[in-house]
Amino acid sequence: METPFLYGRIAENENFTNRRNETEFLKKNFKGLINTVIISPRRWGKTSLVHKVAKLISEEEKNVIICQVDIFNCRTEEEFYTVFANSLLKSTTTVWEEFVGGVKKYLGRLAPIVSISDATQTYELSFGIDFKDSRLSYDEILDLPQVIANDTKKRIVVCIDEFQNINEYEEPLAFQRKLRSHWQKHTSVCYCLYGSKRHMLLNIFNNYSMPFYKFGDILFLSKIEHAEWVTFISERFADTGKQISTELAGLIADKMKNHPYYTQQLSQQVWFRTPDSGCTKEIVEEAFSSLIAQLSLLFANVVDSLTPKQINFLLAVADSVSNFSSKEVLTKYKLGTSANIKNLRKATLEKDLIDVLPGNIIEIQDPAFEYWVKYVYR
Repeated sequence: METPFLYGRIAENENFTNRRNETEFLKKNFKGLINTVIISPRRWGKTSLVHKVAKLISEEEKNVIICQVDIFNCRTEEEFYTVFANSLLKSTTTVWEEFVGGVKKYLGRLAPIVSISDATQTYELSFGIDFKDSRLSYDEILDLPQVIANDTKKRIVVCIDEFQNINEYEEPLAFQRKLRSHWQKHTSVCYCLYGSKRHMLLNIFNNYSMPFYKFGDILFLSKIEHAEWVTFISERFADTGKQISTELAGLIADKMKNHPYYTQQLSQQVWFRTPDSGCTKEIVEEAFSSLIAQLSLLFANVVDSLTPKQINFLLAVADSVSNFSSKEVLTKYKLGTSANIKNLRKATLEKDLIDVLPGNIIEIQDPAFEYWVKYVYR
């Protein structure tokens, strides 16, 4: 049975929830070749948003090529170049012969090797040179979008997912300088850069001492509004012949604090349990308890990796504490001295357990984990 709720994959068509303002903003920037950085916590729908806008642009603008690059598995600068070139050439060609022709035309001096899979009929490009020993190599690859744009008389939008991974390369600052020095000269190309680690992206793009400072517009993706979730959940139930009241649809969104991934997941669990007679509050509560139980082992492993003071800090965050350095809070949560707070905040932020919102408000990123820490673990 096909469920009406989708999570953990790219949401398309009727599965895509709202984001009208963000969609229009990104469309405008893509059409105007304005560099854009998307920043938000994990699982808030960045990839789905970019995918939707890319599809809309491809349908509306025949002279615009959208290239989507995922560097999640790139652990070195050399791997970045290979994935970047592969993605670009695949986006600008349609058949094997064109791909091979593009490799020879643009990257012939880099000892390219093209292989094809017999099983899937997919092809991949690799290089037989050492990038560390040849400056021309990365020059040619990083300027490839503009060169292809000039040849095809088309505009190119390059979207790079998991961009924060470049911070893990051997010489991250030097690499960022290379990228910025090349990309800022491109006149027929724009870049959309985004990823899943908000604090790392903020450091790359919002720190005046970094090469990518003021590289382009920054879109801070917010949660989908509660009212939009109520409408979406109600309509998806109705479309599949099941009934749920607006109050219960709102309860689902409330329990998951409007978190896109978890709201869809809990909605699916409620939908599975809802009979023809309609949904009840008991069904929502049962589905929520079941979901928390499913995640308990995962959450227990997370807590096992933390120090006692880090756990206590998370408990304080879950309790909506604001003045962490007060004597009362330090004593109640056994956080030690006020000097510890900065280190505890940094450690939990780097582990992607918390998020720092405007106004220096700290919250636990994962609403299910927050509930588990507060009511199950405690």
